[in-house]
Amino acid sequence: MSFYHFARTVVKIVLKPKYKVKALGTENIPTEGPVIICSNHISNYDPPIVGITCPRPIQFMAKEELFKNKIFAFILNNVNAFPIKRGMKDRNALRKGLEVLKEGNVLGLFPEGTRSKNGEIKKGLAGAGFFALKSKATVIPCAIVGSYKSKEPLMVIYGKPVDLEPLRDNKSSAQEVTDTIMNEIKKIKENH
Repeated sequence: MSFYHFARTVVKIVLKPKYKVKALGTENIPTEGPVIICSNHISNYDPPIVGITCPRPIQFMAKEELFKNKIFAFILNNVNAFPIKRGMKDRNALRKGLEVLKEGNVLGLFPEGTRSKNGEIKKGLAGAGFFALKSKATVIPCAIVGSYKSKEPLMVIYGKPVDLEPLRDNKSSAQEVTDTIMNEIKKIKENH
């Protein structure tokens, strides 16, 4: 068993019952080929929660500061996360993200770049649109609905793939593509 699968099993045992995690729409995630999962961001627990509900292993971008702690760095490196410098163009992280997709894997992104303090979905950064335009990946919008404090189940809902063809045809900017993805995430959240 790989460290990723071991960690996923441990997280599933601990977090799934604690937050009554329910996943919907996992059938929308292609079983093979490059995929970008774009989710809203409400808690530090979001990456492991998305990780345990997605049927395929995900490689997340994580803020560089998390890699400064040796224990966190060990765990993150072994679950295939990679660092990104926030607030600037990080060419290494962009290259690494494209490489993940080129290899036919799943890239996990939180386009807002940071957690939403009030649970409202904020404007996404252009990075998600960049990866969508520069790769042949299927983009799956994901909404985490609920609260980590409530007694209600925490829902992780995967939407249908975002249709990027009209955006590509119109030569849309990376920001416009991100805005479209964020609108899809908002729609999923509003419908649940």
